[in-house]
Amino acid sequence: MIVSASRRTDIPAFYFDWFCERLRDGYVDVVNPFNRKQVSRISLKPEAVDCIVFWTKDPLPMIEGLDKLSAYPYYVQISITPYGKDIEANLRPKADIIKTVQELSRRLDRERVVWRYDPILLNEAYPIGFHLEWFKDTLEKLAPYVERCIISFIDLYAKARKNTQGLNIHELSEAEMDELAAGLSQIAKGSGVTLQTCSEEIDLDRYGIGHGACIDGSLVERITGKPIKASKAKSQRPLCNCVESFDIGAYDTCIHGCRYCYANASAEKAWQGFHEHNPRASVLTGELTGDEKITVHEG
Repeated sequence: MIVSASRRTDIPAFYFDWFCERLRDGYVDVVNPFNRKQVSRISLKPEAVDCIVFWTKDPLPMIEGLDKLSAYPYYVQISITPYGKDIEANLRPKADIIKTVQELSRRLDRERVVWRYDPILLNEAYPIGFHLEWFKDTLEKLAPYVERCIISFIDLYAKARKNTQGLNIHELSEAEMDELAAGLSQIAKGSGVTLQTCSEEIDLDRYGIGHGACIDGSLVERITGKPIKASKAKSQRPLCNCVESFDIGAYDTCIHGCRYCYANASAEKAWQGFHEHNPRASVLTGELTGDEKITVHEG
């Protein structure tokens, strides 16, 4: 079983101590976001977990706790993008986050640290040329520390469209994607960093950019040294190449304040979820009330 921690929120940045408590207890409860009475109890015993995939924008809180993960195979995906406080309100300075990623890679190694340049959005403040210049500067700092960079172009889902009002952001045209892909590929050439896309229909093979996967079965096999039995994820978008995993996060709990985020209905809802977090609870936010149907997953 692969555990995703998490597409729905930033567990390493905000809930790492809670996560380690769940590891000690050997399970985590995940509430169905569409029906609170349906709860999945996911085993976190080492023998049940093939790999943990972490998603974060800032791995600093987990750095000093890596010893607590010693019984588990895992890798960490870090989203590092060029936006300022107008887009990502509550992040530390990117230069500091990059230094943290470098330190994480020194402790783990390059294959277990993945850079996500996601999402790529365009407006007057962040035109294509800005992205290419920022990517060049950042790649120079990260190339010795990561093997791959996963790129994704913004999808303006309903929540993102509402939360980005006034920013004049648009979904990219194929011509804009082509121009960006050509530029990013040229910059990355010879760096030792492989570029891949995430859930993108456009074919960028001509630029040496293939279709990637965030929950990557082949990477899990490299890290664990053994084959895994995991089929393509059925619950994700049709273009997603990820393998099946159990996501243990909860929506409306990440307080980074990213305007484009699909996982928060609003900043206010996210802060509410954050304040309702109990570090001793089996669920990430709130409490179980006793009337839930709990389905146990042992791997």
